[in-house]
Amino acid sequence: MSGVSDREFFATVPVFTDFEGVADTGNYRPLPDGWILALADIVGSTQAIEGGRYKDVNMAGASVISAVLNAVGKGDYPFVFGGDGALIALPGSLEKVAREALAAVQVWVAEDLGFTLRTAVVPLADIRREGLDVLIARYAASPYVTYAMFSGGGNSWAERQMKAGNYTVAPAAPGTRPDLAGLSCRWSPIESRHGDIVSIIAVPGTAGPGAEFQQLVTAIVAISGEQGRSGHPIPPEGPKLSFSMRGIDREAKVKAPKGRRLIMKLFIMLQLGLLVVLYKLGLPFGKFDAHRYKKDLAGNSDFRKFDDGLKMTIDVDAARLKRIENLLDEAQSKGIARYGLHRQQSALMTCFVPTPLSRDHMHFIDGASGGYAVAASKITGKTLSAIDVTP
Repeated sequence: MSGVSDREFFATVPVFTDFEGVADTGNYRPLPDGWILALADIVGSTQAIEGGRYKDVNMAGASVISAVLNAVGKGDYPFVFGGDGALIALPGSLEKVAREALAAVQVWVAEDLGFTLRTAVVPLADIRREGLDVLIARYAASPYVTYAMFSGGGNSWAERQMKAGNYTVAPAAPGTRPDLAGLSCRWSPIESRHGDIVSIIAVPGTAGPGAEFQQLVTAIVAISGEQGRSGHPIPPEGPKLSFSMRGIDREAKVKAPKGRRLIMKLFIMLQLGLLVVLYKLGLPFGKFDAHRYKKDLAGNSDFRKFDDGLKMTIDVDAARLKRIENLLDEAQSKGIARYGLHRQQSALMTCFVPTPLSRDHMHFIDGASGGYAVAASKITGKTLSAIDVTP
């Protein structure tokens, strides 16, 4: 990576377009020396999920990405959304800015969503001293958006350290608001079209992240690939023009302080009304094309990822799901993998759209009734279920 600036690093990582490439170690590159991981998750997300507030949990997790990327000037840096949390890899020169963003988003999450957000900044040097690493691959979900895939064990170690109370970031002063420009959650849950929306997490077992685990990942991805559009939960033409009033309320909290939220809600509703009219009439609005936007929304979504293990939220039929479960059960019995799997009837989408005039807007997909958080709880052995969700 000699001669490549920190800002340019992620752009130099080779792009792969076939998702099976997440199992190919040749696609991964180590983070440059001196980098940090900025990460966060919700404390007590179990209770929030059981109370039907998983959309709020998703919103809090995505707010970490929005706050940090906005604070560092929306540079092209690797990140991953985990449902009830998120992680961003950054050059060490941005540590102060990242800490300030994490401190501010803690306050916003507490004051506006009622959650405790646990945050940390972990130096890459400490991860490597443990004999682990953070390796980055770059998957093109569409011609307009690439997402980072993470390997090497460093992310998992950093998360364990954060949950143990290490590397913590103190919250900012009460009333501090992060810059959450572009964060949006206005879409209603998206119903399954094939059978179930299934959130799957598979991580290496006692055998470690070797060839057998890579083969398992490849096999699971191949089975899901047999389903239409590889089990993508969102139709190719985009989601139905259906919007959640609770989602509009959440977005108003993102975009306006108390006292100005009614006006913001009215403005968001006006935007949505205009979108519906433009879509139905097939009319452009300047550079904005509603039909193209909806299709890009589907193509740009992150329904599959690799973060020291495979994570997928897919729309899959019963026969293919059974084959995937059989593979996972066998791998778990052999120590190749540990896994969690959670079925639900719909998917949630939380969006980061700095401007709808650009085609690089990003959309984070999770299951609507607990998703990745419930799947993860089945790996750790926690008792956690979700019956309903507040859309």
